[in-house]
Amino acid sequence: MDHLVVLAADLVSGVAWCERTLGITPTAGGEHPLMGTHNRIFNVASPAHPRAYLEIIAINSGAATTIPAGGRRWFDMDDAALRQQVAQHGPQLIHWVASVPDVAERCAALAALDVERGAVITASRPTPNGLLQWQITVRSDGLRLMDGCLPTLIQWGAVHPCDSLPASGVQLQQLALQHPQAATLQAACDAVGVAASVLVAPGATPRLSAQLSTPRGPVTLTSSIPQE
Repeated sequence: MDHLVVLAADLVSGVAWCERTLGITPTAGGEHPLMGTHNRIFNVASPAHPRAYLEIIAINSGAATTIPAGGRRWFDMDDAALRQQVAQHGPQLIHWVASVPDVAERCAALAALDVERGAVITASRPTPNGLLQWQITVRSDGLRLMDGCLPTLIQWGAVHPCDSLPASGVQLQQLALQHPQAATLQAACDAVGVAASVLVAPGATPRLSAQLSTPRGPVTLTSSIPQE
């Protein structure tokens, strides 16, 4: 487990959601010039997940992207239906990212299962503590895969965001994944070495569920859309 991904229509609404839901104000974050996105992040490390954080991410309307022609932003951020869900219901847990020691090797392990996780690209963003650099899997179509339950893979350089993130008062206790193709999802998590980080179970509706301890007490974030 590296980080949880919460998509917001914009960072102002994302920060307001965080204050209202989790009882803290995220202050760290930066811009991703490659994708034309920006974020706010905060530490959610716990004994079960010792180097984990939560990312609130949004499209930066004032920034251009440098994505090659025909490419799309990571995490399905250009998907019209997902953007409509977030616009209608507010910021939403949509995905998770797993840290691996050799991203190319783990992509090959997924390919052996006929899972195409995407190309490995190099990305970075400036921070007050220096430049963060990483390698990350991004498909040209931007898809998260398995409704967001199959993690994006990341390999950090010498510096990790949690190295400079203070304790936030929020801790990730558990991440559970529910999917109709639970056996396939479990095999993929086993192949990339992240099965110990999550609970995988079958279910008719795909869903991510993150249990957090917060200043407001226990909170569960889910990717399910509220019923009208």
